[in-house]
Amino acid sequence: MIVSFIILALVTAVSLLILSYIPFLGIEIDSPVKALISGVVFGLLNAFVRPVIAFFSIPLTFITFGLFTWVINIIIFGLAAWLVQGFRLRNGIVSAILGAIALALVNSLLLQIV
Repeated sequence: MIVSFIILALVTAVSLLILSYIPFLGIEIDSPVKALISGVVFGLLNAFVRPVIAFFSIPLTFITFGLFTWVINIIIFGLAAWLVQGFRLRNGIVSAILGAIALALVNSLLLQIV
């Protein structure tokens, strides 16, 4: 369990570094160390905060046929950027939306490779 968390944190850190090089996303990360810290924070937020938000948003998720889970992803992405100094969203909510979508895509591609 710890090993899978570490692997997921590393993959998320690499994904965030990749996304920081795409200019129109507006994601800024100061260093690879900040990316690693962000990956760990993402993992912790997904483990502890996401289930609480998902539980309280069950009616909205049901009404929107599951599309509200994207809003939860955006909230987690923005919260991670807010918590980690050195991880910024230059364009605010637009960067959070684009970043959450891009992170999901890049993470799933990298996890398929790993």
